[in-house]
This record gives sequence, C-alpha cells and structure tokens, in this order.
Amino acid sequence: MTLPKGFGSGSAGGSSSADVERMIGRRVENMTGMITASYWAAIISTAVGTAAGYFYYPWAYPTSSGHFAFIVLAIIESIGYIFCVKVMEEGSNKNSNVLIGLSVGGGAAFVLIVSLFVGW
Repeated sequence: MTLPKGFGSGSAGGSSSADVERMIGRRVENMTGMITASYWAAIISTAVGTAAGYFYYPWAYPTSSGHFAFIVLAIIESIGYIFCVKVMEEGSNKNSNVLIGLSVGGGAAFVLIVSLFVGW
C-alpha cells in the first residue's frame, strides 16, 4: 500500500496499522456507538414516516399497510445494523454481541408496541 508523503517508514516497504490509523484519524472498530445511534435514528425516523400515513393520510394509506411497511423496513434496518457491526469488528478483539442483542431486541419491542397500539 502506498501512503501519502509523511506517513510510513520512508522505505518502499509496507505500512503499519498505526500509520493507517493516523491517516484516517480513527479506527472503525471504535465506532460501534455511532452505528448503534444511527440504527436507532433509522428506526425512529421510520416510525415517524409511517405515522404520517397513520394520522395525516388515513384515507390513502390503510393502517395495516403502514404497519406492514414499518415492520419490513425495521427488519431490513436490523439486518443492516448487524451486518455493519459484524463487518466493522471483523479481525479485532472487540465483541459487542450484547449491545447488538439489546439494540435489535429493543427495536423489535418498539416495532411490536407501535404495531399493536398505534392506528387501531
């Protein structure tokens, strides 16, 4: 890998992980919190987006259709969240299975509560 001027040992050899870390600023293994916050923002924004159909346009979007869209989008977001965190932590010692389980379980509970009590 060729690094920009000022990084690396100066020889034609490879680069160390410390050089790459300095170059990009922060390692991705440390971004689990940001990805988790983004997942929760996506779940909440999906709920707010489908709420527009529930409350503002009930004649155009039936409640059951809005619930179906919300559930399917939440499943897709959960799969993407798991994929992002697992790929990000691949090859490192980090293990955030508990955080993933709590976030996905909390998201499933949130989707269930919204689907059961909103719009019926």
